[in-house]
Amino acid sequence: MSVFFNRVERVNPQHPGTPKRWYAVLKVVNQVAEKEVAKMISDETTLNRKEAEMALDQLEKVLINLLLESHSVQLGDWGSFHLTCNSQGHDTREEVTADSITKLNIRFTPGKQLREAIAGANFVPAESLVSK
Repeated sequence: MSVFFNRVERVNPQHPGTPKRWYAVLKVVNQVAEKEVAKMISDETTLNRKEAEMALDQLEKVLINLLLESHSVQLGDWGSFHLTCNSQGHDTREEVTADSITKLNIRFTPGKQLREAIAGANFVPAESLVSK
């Protein structure tokens, strides 16, 4: 398993007058659809593909409902999801209302097992994807 990256030249936004520098930027090779994930789950379990799809659908519904009820959702050693928000600043406590919230964000905090798994990632330049 490899994580691919591109080499990209960019200006440092904190120091726009300085020369551009080169950075590694991760490359997504492909997006895997939910049905394909369900097939992969069914290949590794006793669930058939439809049952795995239904389980993923239910996980999505339950996760959304719990987040919208202000819960943090921990999925074992995989990690946890919670909501954060961006809001307008005000001078007094009384001025802060629900209308002050400008954006709702979903945050995922990986658990120990996932952090350890991705810490051992093997990085490969994306140019290696091009057949010669």
